[in-house]
Amino acid sequence: MQKELILTGDRIAAGHLAANRKMGPGMGAAVCFSGVVRSTEAGREIAAIDYECFEKMARHQFDLLFQTVAARWPIESVRVVHRLGRVEAGETAIWMEVIAPHRQEAFAACQFIIDEMKRVVPIWKKPLATDMT
Repeated sequence: MQKELILTGDRIAAGHLAANRKMGPGMGAAVCFSGVVRSTEAGREIAAIDYECFEKMARHQFDLLFQTVAARWPIESVRVVHRLGRVEAGETAIWMEVIAPHRQEAFAACQFIIDEMKRVVPIWKKPLATDMT
C-alpha cells in the first residue's frame, strides 16, 4: 500500500489533489474526504481553529494506522493532508483519499482512518471564537 502524509501550513487545494490521482489497474474506487472548519461549535461562533501537533509522534501514529488499514482492506493507496496553524472557518483542515478495488472497502477504510486519527494522532485543535481572534 502506498501512503502519503503531508502536514502543512499551506491551504489545501482539494480539487488539485483529486485531479492528480493515480489509480492502478483493478482499482475501481477513490473516496475523498474533506474536513472543513465550521463557523459554529458548541453554540459559539468560530472564526478559526489553531492546529498544532507533535510531528514526529504524529508521523509514527499515522504509520501504525496505515499498517492497520493495509492489514484490514485491499487498499492501493492512502493520502492524508492536514493543515497546521490557523485555519479560518470555511477552509479545509484535512483532506484524505483512499483508493481501493471497490467502494465498500474505500469508504470503510476512509471512515476508520478519520475516526482513529482523531483518537490517537497527536494533532490538537483550539477553536477561536469570533470574540477571541
